[in-house]
Amino acid sequence: MKTFSKPRVPDWHKNATIYEVNIRHYTPEGTFKAFSAHLPRLKKMGVDILWFMPLHPISEKNRKGELGSPYAPAHYTRINPYFGTDADFRELLDQVHAREMHAIIDWIPNHTGWDHPWIGEHPDWYLKDDTGNITDPINLYTGESWGWTDVAALDYNNREMRKGMIAAMCYWVEEVGVDGFRVDVAHGVPLDFWEECTDVLYAIKPLFMLAEAEIPELLNSGCFVMDYGWDMHKILTRIARFKGAAGSEGARLVQGNLQQNTGDEIPEEVHSYDIDRLLEIKRSRYHRGYQMYFTSNHDENAWSGSAYEWFGEAHEAFAVLTATFSGMPLLYSGMESAIDKQFKFFTKDEIDWGDFRNAAFYEQLFQLKHRNRALWNGSHGGRLVKIHTGKDQDIYAFTREKEGDRVVVVINFSSKHHQVHLAFNFKEGPFFSLFSGRKEFFEQGLDLHLDPWDYKVYSNR
Repeated sequence: MKTFSKPRVPDWHKNATIYEVNIRHYTPEGTFKAFSAHLPRLKKMGVDILWFMPLHPISEKNRKGELGSPYAPAHYTRINPYFGTDADFRELLDQVHAREMHAIIDWIPNHTGWDHPWIGEHPDWYLKDDTGNITDPINLYTGESWGWTDVAALDYNNREMRKGMIAAMCYWVEEVGVDGFRVDVAHGVPLDFWEECTDVLYAIKPLFMLAEAEIPELLNSGCFVMDYGWDMHKILTRIARFKGAAGSEGARLVQGNLQQNTGDEIPEEVHSYDIDRLLEIKRSRYHRGYQMYFTSNHDENAWSGSAYEWFGEAHEAFAVLTATFSGMPLLYSGMESAIDKQFKFFTKDEIDWGDFRNAAFYEQLFQLKHRNRALWNGSHGGRLVKIHTGKDQDIYAFTREKEGDRVVVVINFSSKHHQVHLAFNFKEGPFFSLFSGRKEFFEQGLDLHLDPWDYKVYSNR
């Protein structure tokens, strides 16, 4: 009998950060063993959760490109031989855990590759077209193919298929020891499956479950603890474009993308107060969990462009926002070296690491999140409270407070210089500027000169 409440989440999630690992591109070797050499610097940078992109072998039949999509699995309980052996991954996992870090793996529940053994063993586990042939995934709204011709769509009306999927996920938790899953297109699977599946998974041990979705029911049900802040990403990219931060390519990328997943239209002309509007929408719809905020991830990079194309010279300002919001900040492979590159998806495209010039920047943000309870994730942290900036809509300023811990964040979302007075009175102190170390007292508010795309973060601990 179930004796826990969902989500059953490990205690370490409260102030964690997350880092997406693209093993294929990460090193010249593209292996688990080669990646392990990076663990010390990632730990130092303040990374807690390593999200590994799919580790499964990739189907050869109907594959796209030279190496195929990582999201076309040929087997659910085997390792991609390009990355190493099963023993290699288990050794890497031991090294991760020895550093008090955690590992979640990408899971693909909607479809398999055409070489997957289920195709031959259980053809009734797949969706069929009008002629009785297994089909690639279909857009239910249009009735047309998504164009994912390298994969075969699974049928969640089949109870035995559901059992097989749950058993495969249990294998990675019980036999391998992963700490959770990032679930690809989680909203493409019926909610009642996730309710059934997570009853089984959470009975094994507490897990960190991330849904690639922005559907409140997935979190409100307790099946997942975190989903994607896509709507916020769209707001932020449009602010960058409207205020002149994005380059010409970045401006082209955001043009015309005006619809949120929630169905609320985002105007093309946006300002900082649109952030508050969206936060209020989310507060009214989400009753559990929190969102993952980001300036890039593998999808955004591969299909839309690098974070530097989107945000240009303002990238750090937007990264500060995503790291100090009430959700969890994501960093994608290569961003700590400020790499302005759109990586290829279906073949190897090695990361040129250079000097890791942004590592210290992220380290300061992530370590602050660890020690200051105001910045902890979701309800474990403090509520975002705006600081009045008068009629100046270029300046976004807020404070968060939890059990005596407080942060103050001020960001100039414009290419202009600003002189601003922030009228607030915090008697506790002193506060320390995160990036300069300067001591501040805020009994009389704060007078600041902000350069274009400037940012200030203050903490009382």
